[in-house]
Amino acid sequence: MNAEEVRQYLASHELFSGLNEQQTAFLADHAREKQYEDGTIVSRQGTAADHFYIVLEGALTVQVPAIAGPTLEVTRLSVDQVLGWSWLIEPYRWHFNALAKGQTRLLAFDGRAILAQCEKDAEFGYALFKRFSALMGKRLEAAQRRMMDQWSPAGFA
Repeated sequence: MNAEEVRQYLASHELFSGLNEQQTAFLADHAREKQYEDGTIVSRQGTAADHFYIVLEGALTVQVPAIAGPTLEVTRLSVDQVLGWSWLIEPYRWHFNALAKGQTRLLAFDGRAILAQCEKDAEFGYALFKRFSALMGKRLEAAQRRMMDQWSPAGFA
């Protein structure tokens, strides 16, 4: 995708629609396509978070590594879904692992450049923060339900 194709894609994307043309163009200018093989770690818990991603093809599994026992798969992200908000909130570290499932193509956004623009342009920063905050709320609620399902044995009251 070139910058114009990315701009058009973002203008119609659920999370980014409603941003003005200048804001959408800025995001498009700071996005690059990336390809990942099945099983490749896209983000690793505890490492620097300086990007966010949109799944274009394939899928990502978001996992919480366990101290003991199996890793907990929190969610699976498919086409058009967004991965990552850790680039937006200190300490700018990933809080989970994300692995490519199958051949996966992502749109990777430069979180550092976008965060710097958010600091310069409060309207842009507020618009993104509102969108990512809503995404956080949905994902955290889904993760809570998933954990309760996996950690509550059947018939346990």
